[in-house]
Amino acid sequence: MSNTFSLHPQLAADTTLVTDGPLSHVLLMNDARYPWLILVPKRPDLVNFDDLSADDRKTLGDETATVSAVLKRRFDTQKTNVAMLGNMVPQLHCHVVARFTDDPAWPGPIWGVGEAQPYDEETGRDRLATLRADLISAFKHL
Repeated sequence: MSNTFSLHPQLAADTTLVTDGPLSHVLLMNDARYPWLILVPKRPDLVNFDDLSADDRKTLGDETATVSAVLKRRFDTQKTNVAMLGNMVPQLHCHVVARFTDDPAWPGPIWGVGEAQPYDEETGRDRLATLRADLISAFKHL
């Protein structure tokens, strides 16, 4: 066990930091097929949701709802999927994915469907800037 938070190497390799919420890093998954954000509570040694304190569970829930609302508003989604799997990356993290009826995995889950399509530099930069501005504004109300 450690007293300092560090991001799991796989999450660091697959994502870019968008911003920080009250509890979590909010990361953009490098897969242009889906508007896909990941929240990682900035607490050491978390694996399962119940490892969080009661206050942190509430905060993570509020952050997740905020991120979901931002994705729905920004991308006019049919659905947002929220999941905490942790089977491949044991560090506690929460996926929030904007879904569309014409996306490659619809109506099933996104995991294991096709290959990730990394953002090109311009699209990735634009997506990051837009989501950063949206989330910074939204988190002011938490």
